[in-house]
Amino acid sequence: MTDTAKPQETKCGFVAIIGAPNAGKSTLLNAMVGSKVAIVTHKVQTTRARIRGIAIEGDTQIVFVDTPGIFKPKRRLDRAMVDAAWGGAGDADVIILMVDTERERGEDLQRVLDGLKEQGRKAVLVLNKADIMTSEKGREKLLKLAAELNETGLFTRTFMISALTGDGVADLKRYIADQMPKGAWHYPEDQTADVPLRSLAAEVTREKLFLRVHDELPYELTVETESWEQKKDGSIRIQQVIFVQRDSQKKIVLGAGGQTIKTVGQLARKELEEMLETKVHLFLFVKVRENWGDDRERYREMGLDFPKE
Repeated sequence: MTDTAKPQETKCGFVAIIGAPNAGKSTLLNAMVGSKVAIVTHKVQTTRARIRGIAIEGDTQIVFVDTPGIFKPKRRLDRAMVDAAWGGAGDADVIILMVDTERERGEDLQRVLDGLKEQGRKAVLVLNKADIMTSEKGREKLLKLAAELNETGLFTRTFMISALTGDGVADLKRYIADQMPKGAWHYPEDQTADVPLRSLAAEVTREKLFLRVHDELPYELTVETESWEQKKDGSIRIQQVIFVQRDSQKKIVLGAGGQTIKTVGQLARKELEEMLETKVHLFLFVKVRENWGDDRERYREMGLDFPKE
């Protein structure tokens, strides 16, 4: 007896996660994928380039694109980040607009809404941190915000979630999967990110730096993986350079007696070992490169287009 069962039809598509800085986009991406593929800090504008996370829902492969926050750019790097965000949205089958319900509706959110109107795109509205809006006043604020945003006519559905705890994320993921077009999967089933390991390793170190150093300094530094060597015993030797713009910043990154960079290295190495499932030898160096924010090569390393003045 021959098996005449029809082969399962697969679906695959791209979803851009956009929003104002620090709305929870990277946290949502990690929750959707089920593993850490994007750095998460309490500081704004930590995502610089588009990062692709790959999730499976039944017969559907969803490629999520975590984009930099959309804000008013002041520097060349800012413009490159905002361009990357809108570039990710333009290529997507579905757009998710993340909104932090704790914060007031401000200029950055309005900038995103205006951009969607200009592009003639609809989005799925995702109100984040809904789990903490449990008081009567909080629920009223949440419902009022949802009503105001839906009055724009820009949204096809609204979800209230907590990207941090996972509340509502499964329902959102199922809905997104239903919207994906039919087609073959773009990636192997066990792949969770489309980011070169060298870049992912640099992002891990940059996250640890963001969490350890002065509030303003993170935006003045970048991390690059200079070398990546697989050793005979299976371990990996990684050498990274932290670029800063001034000698005074180098001293901050190094810390008293080199303690700050030592701690950053230990934390980054531990996470890389968990991620790569092997022993990692991580070596960090700090170099001063004035105006690296205007250096075309640094943009290429970050996966960003170099914007014109």
